[in-house]
Amino acid sequence: MRVFVARKLPSGDNAAPMQDAGPNSDDSRLLARLRLGEERAFEELVRANGCRMLAVARRFLRNETDAQDAVQEAFASAFHGLKGFAGEAQLSTWLHRITVNRSLMKLRAKRRRPEFALEDLLPCWQADGHAVEPPVRWRNAEPDQLEREETRKLVRDAIDRLPETSRNVLLLRDIEELDTRATADILGVTENAVKIRLHRARQALRELLDESQRRSQSC
Repeated sequence: MRVFVARKLPSGDNAAPMQDAGPNSDDSRLLARLRLGEERAFEELVRANGCRMLAVARRFLRNETDAQDAVQEAFASAFHGLKGFAGEAQLSTWLHRITVNRSLMKLRAKRRRPEFALEDLLPCWQADGHAVEPPVRWRNAEPDQLEREETRKLVRDAIDRLPETSRNVLLLRDIEELDTRATADILGVTENAVKIRLHRARQALRELLDESQRRSQSC
């Protein structure tokens, strides 16, 4: 199955985050065929979801081989877990959750490069409550294609500089658009912990982006 899935996975990584609208009749029919072991049904499942799942894995792992492996494992896990899938959500949502979990498992298993302490990335404040470095004013003009690509890379690089716990909660909430409860379930923490981590992660990300903007303006 590994070779089959790899052949079907597209190369693009601009798929949109998941938004579940609940199960539908097409899903129900496909699920029934999957449970009967129809190979063509599995092919349809991969074609319909492979691109999106690979985009999800890439956002977490930032390594093509690891991302491909995570998606392979997600499809294998889904295939073996069909009997336990109640069908209360869309198949795509179920696969999305499995892919996120597989990606996080790979991150935990790998020894990542030394990380910055989050406190070193947060903005500094004066005694009167004002920031030591005022927020950078980003221009509102509609950027061209090149500027959009540069901005995406800037944001991706900044997210990669966050400590893993902050990076993961930011990806789950702001990029994958999972709600607080789902994020808490995946990370194994309380909902309040998710809210605190997300707030601090957003602060650190904004500071990193402002720092990059200040450097570019001073050149």
